[in-house]
Amino acid sequence: MSDIVNEFNDYRAKMNDKVLADNNKIIKRIFNLDTNAFQEGGALDKKTKELLGLVASTVLRCDDCVKYHLESSYKEGLSKAEVSEALGIATLIGGTIVIPHLRRAHEYWEALEQHNTQG
Repeated sequence: MSDIVNEFNDYRAKMNDKVLADNNKIIKRIFNLDTNAFQEGGALDKKTKELLGLVASTVLRCDDCVKYHLESSYKEGLSKAEVSEALGIATLIGGTIVIPHLRRAHEYWEALEQHNTQG
């Protein structure tokens, strides 16, 4: 199951390189803004920012974004319980239509755990 982690990261890196190779100033600025928004600093710590990104991504039903924020949350040391509680809030806010994304989020978190224990 940890193959989904490698597949996602490989595809994301490959396609980001292609998108950025177009040298579109607007796209580059959006990527930069996204990167900087989740950096340490400011009133919110990085863990909180990642959970906010995870909840927003779940409510907006963006599986790629959910995976990205799950992985960032995992790397920041958030526990499964913390992530699960955030996903519960996302499901409450987003309604039952986000349940398929919730399922995939749990699958991806398990894959992250496996991926990082196989290391």
